[in-house]
Amino acid sequence: MTGMIVSDNTQYLATPALPDFLQSDLTQCAKLPSLPMVAIRVLEVAGFPDATLNDYAHAIEQDPALTLRLISIANSAFYARNHTETHSCLEATSRLGLDATLAAVMSFSLWRDRRADDQVQCIWGRSIVSALAARYLAERLCPDQSNFVFTAALLQDIGMLALLAVYPRDAQELYVTAPLSHSQISDGERTRFGCDHPTVGGWLAARWGVPASLAQAISDSHGEISTRDGMHLLCLRLSGPIADAWMSSNPSQSLAVLLRKLEPLDITPTISLSDLLSTVQHQLPPLADLFDLTLPSAHDHEALVIQAQQLLFQQTLSLNARLDAQQQELDNLRQRQTELEERSRRDTLTGLANRAWLEEQLHMRFELCREQDRTMSVVFIDLDHFKKLNDRFGHQTGDRVLERFGHVLGSLVREGDLAGRYGGEEFLIILPDESAKGAQRFAQRIAKRLAETPMETIDGRELFVSVSIGIACLSDGGFGNGRELIDAADQSMYFIKRNGRGGISMYGH
Repeated sequence: MTGMIVSDNTQYLATPALPDFLQSDLTQCAKLPSLPMVAIRVLEVAGFPDATLNDYAHAIEQDPALTLRLISIANSAFYARNHTETHSCLEATSRLGLDATLAAVMSFSLWRDRRADDQVQCIWGRSIVSALAARYLAERLCPDQSNFVFTAALLQDIGMLALLAVYPRDAQELYVTAPLSHSQISDGERTRFGCDHPTVGGWLAARWGVPASLAQAISDSHGEISTRDGMHLLCLRLSGPIADAWMSSNPSQSLAVLLRKLEPLDITPTISLSDLLSTVQHQLPPLADLFDLTLPSAHDHEALVIQAQQLLFQQTLSLNARLDAQQQELDNLRQRQTELEERSRRDTLTGLANRAWLEEQLHMRFELCREQDRTMSVVFIDLDHFKKLNDRFGHQTGDRVLERFGHVLGSLVREGDLAGRYGGEEFLIILPDESAKGAQRFAQRIAKRLAETPMETIDGRELFVSVSIGIACLSDGGFGNGRELIDAADQSMYFIKRNGRGGISMYGH
């Protein structure tokens, strides 16, 4: 039977256009799958949820050869049983049912070579299992679209037939690679052909002139499994993985993967996987017979589901163990990172902030004060006569004095303040939201504590130190940045050192 294109609906597809080279090769291919006008009319009827058997029969009767084929199937041993012989298309359609009728139309129209190779047999076998699974799902989730979903599932892999016709060597090489899921096959097709088979199938169906909604569904048939795009697409997209599991050499493993995908969908109360597989197993033989296909392997569906659930449980335990180990490793890494960051900000001798962290924080807080019209003060401290102390008692004593002075500063600062060693015997304290007078009171507490607390004991004698302190407040000058604020406090400190040391000076006061 010669195929003919009734109308080209490719312009209505909401999918990217095929690459130019692929569209050209498909258009020119003499072996490309095609549908006769009667098959397209039957598909149009299938698009109406309230279509009757009489509507189907009327469309099929336009093709005498197809009508005789349906009557012959209806009178076969599988369907006839104790029934009387059928003589009309309506009687045959009534006996076969809509699923078998649609499958027979597709079989007669597209399945021309009954001696086709194993790969084509496998493609059609998957399509039949997909169609039965899709109809089972649709009858429970979107019953008014069950016929439409069955047809879309039956045709979802016609793009593979098209690619086999156009690029037989490349497509055969890709499709015989096992074990590949259809998502992996699609990835391989995009690499080789610039497009995957669902998109090619949608384009081909649209070229046949089938309803645009059916062509679009074929194109979308391998998308993400979710409820966002509608229940009909969910049923269609689930049907493929179910068929993959059915035809897999390790079906329980494949079903375990499918069960994991079903978990977040919240449809399990409506769907029984065991019942679904039982339905497929019961309905598969007559459809496989229509296509003259070698029947895909039968399964003990109840045992299969139990095995899949056990595998899923084991995988979940293993996954949780790996996740726990990974989380522990991540926590350890974060802890080490925190410790490293903390160390990089600290002066190793005093435990206070180092110069780099002081300057970074001062810059950030300076900008924040300007943006929010707030103030802050800095206190610059220099230990008096520290060089003489080192020369007289040694550097180890000098280091102990610096360390203990750091502890004194750390005990006096408030939460939110930042004290650090600026370099050598110089220290800097940042006091957010503090006025010059408040900073002066803080400096006086430091001087008082030093007068009361020895920094070292040498040969039984307590060693006390004094400090020169300079203060600068953001509110007391037109400072352009944090560096200028430090310089002002430093100048105030040197004023004290030049005038006898052991005192406090405020910039601008």
